[in-house]
Amino acid sequence: MSFSNLGLSTEIVRAVSEKGYRHPTPVQAQAIPVILEGRDIMAGAQTGTGKTAGFTLPLLHRLSTQPHSVSSKKPPVRALILTPTRELAAQIGESVTLYGKYLSLKSAVIFGGVNINPQIKKLNRGVDILIATPGRLLDLVNQQAVSLSRVETLVLDEADRMLDMGFIRDIRKIIALLPDKGRGGRQNLLFSATFSDQIRQLASGLLHDPAYVEVARRNTTVETVTQTIHPVDRTRKAELLAWLIGSNNWSQVLVFTRTKHGANKLTTVLEKSGIKAAAIHGNKSQGARTRALADFKKGSISVLVATDIAARGLDIDQLPHVINYELPNVPEDYVHRIGRTGRAGHAGEAISLVCVDERDFLRGIERLIKREIPRVVIEGFEPDPTIKAEPVFKKRQPQRPSRAKTGKSGNQNKNRARNNNRSQSTAANRGPSSRGNQKKANGNQSSRRAA
Repeated sequence: MSFSNLGLSTEIVRAVSEKGYRHPTPVQAQAIPVILEGRDIMAGAQTGTGKTAGFTLPLLHRLSTQPHSVSSKKPPVRALILTPTRELAAQIGESVTLYGKYLSLKSAVIFGGVNINPQIKKLNRGVDILIATPGRLLDLVNQQAVSLSRVETLVLDEADRMLDMGFIRDIRKIIALLPDKGRGGRQNLLFSATFSDQIRQLASGLLHDPAYVEVARRNTTVETVTQTIHPVDRTRKAELLAWLIGSNNWSQVLVFTRTKHGANKLTTVLEKSGIKAAAIHGNKSQGARTRALADFKKGSISVLVATDIAARGLDIDQLPHVINYELPNVPEDYVHRIGRTGRAGHAGEAISLVCVDERDFLRGIERLIKREIPRVVIEGFEPDPTIKAEPVFKKRQPQRPSRAKTGKSGNQNKNRARNNNRSQSTAANRGPSSRGNQKKANGNQSSRRAA
């Protein structure tokens, strides 16, 4: 089956062909005809199987073949695509522009972390398709910069991730601003890499007589990805990572850490080892994240170190290697991480560096994907069997640094007391009240440091 057999317009098929795609993936082959019929849909597939084109192609077709009835020169927002992250919003925006290059439709991508004024100006000129993250969209609605009263199609992409990130209340606020759903009303498309019970509950209140598309078992990994576990001591992970990259001459590696601080720290270690790397996470400005991703795609840097915010939305053509420097504590995130490789039928490799602290995480992942991942011990990096497991999140407890700083302040107080005793008159003038004020000041210093 080819894309032309699905009923898409010649302009869209031409744009798809120029991208090098000839045949639809299973999720595209099932979802596109249903969406073209105008039905609601609940679709899920493994990450990297073409979900984005599965809804952008029929959406572009419907909007281009059914012009809006408003006579104003400024087109209303007719399609709204909600995504959880900036990277995913940008990726979908690129797909809409690419596949709609021969159409007269206008689109815009809006998300937080950047200046809102250029987004307002673009919306004032009118857009047919709006791709947005929930928070920034509500900001623009509150500023009356955009109206959602004429939305004909709502798309929730990576819906499970949006729920995980706590966007459910924002999503409900946005849905309340849209025209009525139902047959002949607004079309609703829910796409997700996984179908949790919470997602099904959301769908039951949003979708009207939906068609269900699920081309693979829930929470499975792509068969084109080779998965391997390298057991290693926690203190030798960075050394092993640098050795793997250097000895194999890898030029494009996506590495996942559990925390933002960990991503920054690992990037510094790799740079000192002579490996060009950059970090991408929520504390980075949008400009820095965009530059890092662009440098990674064009080969200026070899390693992109990311947190799970990048596990969805990063679309890197034929990415060969994904490395879990630290296993995620949420098993589903493992599926989304390694789904960055092995996309569109290409082969990929996913390697996890696992220390004794992460055995429970590994068991949870293998239980989720219903398979045991092969263990391969690297010679020279054999784990020490005498090392005992430690709690992974122990460093998040603030008490330990607070006590250390308080102790330091205590020593300072003792030194001050010795100096004060050298002068009886000074000691007398500084009586108990002053000493209490001094302790209070020191306590305030410790609190500020702990914060």
